[in-house]
Amino acid sequence: MSNAQNKSEAVNLRILDRDYTIGVLPEERTSLLAAARALDARMREIRNANRIAPIEQIAVLAALHLAHELETQGNVTINSNQRIHQALDALELRMNFLERS
Repeated sequence: MSNAQNKSEAVNLRILDRDYTIGVLPEERTSLLAAARALDARMREIRNANRIAPIEQIAVLAALHLAHELETQGNVTINSNQRIHQALDALELRMNFLERS
């Protein structure tokens, strides 16, 4: 057994009225619990909108919605980083110009 597996602890989760036990590192426990709450909330929204959908379909739709949100947030972060780098490049050009003057 690896060291990472030795350090993991069991965490009990309840998602859409089903219980799951997952091994997680202690420092990741809080974020895992937050992710489980977000998944549970999204799955409940989908189930409430379509009561006859099977659990597998609800899970896939919830995963797709959450993945799309992450992708969108990632693109926003990339765009922000690009703007910051462009501003820094422009500032560096101005500083170089002033040094030469």
